[in-house]
Amino acid sequence: MSDEKKKTDDPIAIFILGELYGAENAVSPDALARAYYKPRAKKEDRPDAWRKYLPAVRQQALHLARTGRINIIRKGEVADPNAPIKGLFKLVIV
Repeated sequence: MSDEKKKTDDPIAIFILGELYGAENAVSPDALARAYYKPRAKKEDRPDAWRKYLPAVRQQALHLARTGRINIIRKGEVADPNAPIKGLFKLVIV
């Protein structure tokens, strides 16, 4: 395993790997963003405040897929992480 694959310093990337490791099915980035936000929620936050974490989750998911740690599933097929990914997708651990 290369040093790049071993080293994961970003807390969102670590969270994604942890959530996918125990998952039986593919997980959507929305579900991961909601789960990451939940312990950080404040009473005064809007109900959709979890969305502020969605771009970071998507970015880290792409990074993890490009380094070979997870797969991106689009329309039932493994998607190329180096190609533009539009629309809905899910994540699974390799």
